[in-house]
Amino acid sequence: MKKKNWWIGVCLAVLLTLLVVPVQLQTSAAEDDAAANALKGQYALSHTVKLYVPSTVNGNIPITDEAHQKFVDEALAQLSTWFGGATSVEGKGAWVDDKKTLIKEKVTIVYAYADKLDRNAIDQVVSYAKKMKKELGQSSIALEVDGKMYFIE
Repeated sequence: MKKKNWWIGVCLAVLLTLLVVPVQLQTSAAEDDAAANALKGQYALSHTVKLYVPSTVNGNIPITDEAHQKFVDEALAQLSTWFGGATSVEGKGAWVDDKKTLIKEKVTIVYAYADKLDRNAIDQVVSYAKKMKKELGQSSIALEVDGKMYFIE
């Protein structure tokens, strides 16, 4: 009798899976279609560029909030000029230095969306990141392009 109950349970589980999964997929597809229809004809930007502005010099020496804000404002201006607008978001970052010490710092992510992201646009951003790296005495500046992180040295 126990084998029969076990077999019935397995059959019910398989049957429910066959019924529920396609319904969930249809619902998800319908939601995607609704979003696509609601956004049809709207202008969209498909590329993202994010520059991580550190709040330290020489690796781990904190700078003043005013000095940090100067770098953030400059990054906002540059990305806005190149891509038509930019946004900044404050966060907290951490990394491990050569001595295996955890360095925590305030970081501001300045990002912009772009319709086209050609070699010239990337070269401008990388040159700017190198300039910031030098001015802040950093070993690298983090740059994220379309979800991929680069460390500009």
